[in-house]
Amino acid sequence: MAKQKLLDHVRNCIRTKHLSIRTEEAYLNWIKRYILFHHKKHPSVMCEPHIEQFLTYLAVEKQVSASTQNQALNAVLFLYREVLHIKIGDLHDIIRAKRTQRIPVVFAKKEIDSILLHLHGSRWLMCALLYGSGMRLLECHRLRVKDIDFLRKQIVVHEGKGEKDRITLLPASLLPHLERQIAKVKLLHQEDKADGYGDVYLPDAIRRKFPRAAKEFLWQYIFPASKRSMDPLSGAIQRHHIDESVVQRAFKTALQKSEVRKAGTIHSLRHSFATHLLESGYDIRTVQELLGHKDVRTTQIYTHVVDRGNLNIRSPLDT
Repeated sequence: MAKQKLLDHVRNCIRTKHLSIRTEEAYLNWIKRYILFHHKKHPSVMCEPHIEQFLTYLAVEKQVSASTQNQALNAVLFLYREVLHIKIGDLHDIIRAKRTQRIPVVFAKKEIDSILLHLHGSRWLMCALLYGSGMRLLECHRLRVKDIDFLRKQIVVHEGKGEKDRITLLPASLLPHLERQIAKVKLLHQEDKADGYGDVYLPDAIRRKFPRAAKEFLWQYIFPASKRSMDPLSGAIQRHHIDESVVQRAFKTALQKSEVRKAGTIHSLRHSFATHLLESGYDIRTVQELLGHKDVRTTQIYTHVVDRGNLNIRSPLDT
């Protein structure tokens, strides 16, 4: 099997299993790197020692993070198990990348207010939603009209990290802003349909079950892209959601203008959401559910950045 045919086979297997386009791109990249690292040998003539050498090289020479090394391992294991149907035994001799435990950057409420002052329109609304609901950036981008429950003041997050659905908070202060944004989406969708378009991306299973859903308003993205584009999988011309980099750049600019002296990112809004809830007295299990963490130990990292001033602990220098 030629190298190109092998990669085509990998791509077909990924799409058969309905993995995301991001996973497809990442896995193909790591499989290419694995093959090139071993001087273009076909993976079928390689085995556990070759995998261990590649992963050790990533940790020692390239000094990748633990999560990056794990992604590379998952890609190579997918190649052997799902594409080549070759059983891979235990990998004992990998030098593991060090997993660093960093304390998350958390903004104070006044700092968040200062940052939001320098954002406008949908960029402001998205950042306000990230702080007010604790969603991840991509979860916010993927929100559809049907996911907003105005009466219950809830947001239904579908297929979050780990392919899990969950319910999180919809801040009451954002209700009128979301209403206006959805009204804009409706007008844009009507224009698309008038031009002969109006489709939106849907997972294959939903598209088969509800063949007309792709043109329905309820399935449209709340934060759509400014232009229509071609779906890389189906080739259809659709209106996708806004690109994450657009909001990331806007947030970075707003952070610089606000003169907040913290090296935070847009993900720090999610960190701030969790920390501020804990500081307000909400129990850690509730916060865990809102964030969508599988393990409460992941949520416990925020206990390290809770405002200690609330606990009446004073420095010995101040006593």
